[in-house]
Amino acid sequence: MARKKIIPDTDVYAEIRRMIAREGERAVSFQAVARATGLAAPTLVQRFGSREAMVHSALAAGWEALEAATEAAEADAPLNAKGAQAFLKALGADTPEAADLSHLAADFRDPVLRDRAERWRQRVETAIALRLGGGAKAQEAAALLFAAWQGQRLWQPAGGKGFRLKDAVKRLSG
Repeated sequence: MARKKIIPDTDVYAEIRRMIAREGERAVSFQAVARATGLAAPTLVQRFGSREAMVHSALAAGWEALEAATEAAEADAPLNAKGAQAFLKALGADTPEAADLSHLAADFRDPVLRDRAERWRQRVETAIALRLGGGAKAQEAAALLFAAWQGQRLWQPAGGKGFRLKDAVKRLSG
């Protein structure tokens, strides 16, 4: 009979992503995760097999959460320019999924995660374009909005004053 997990994988994954955010991927080890979660290092080895598998699982779980948040934001945002703005604001809200984004996308050596990131970017751009009326011009505006939004998300923590998303949507959709 298997022993009951005391700490769910989702909590372990969240802690691993916090470690990556604070100190980078090299800070993640079985011993460090064991200290942070209270689990024994051998338990983590048994669960994940390798450090790389543990990190991959944590990042994959982060992508799953971000994809679920994207689906919810798509469902809530109306199909107009204000909806494009609302959609991006929802994705950029102070949620663990949004906070993870720069770390989820920081290392594209893993082809599975790189493919997942590309599919997510395409999904977001398609959702924005749909809200901007569809067509080639809307697709181009969506790609520009996505890039500007991601740049803003990247540089905000450094204290850079960003543009207003509302203004960018207005300029590109008008």
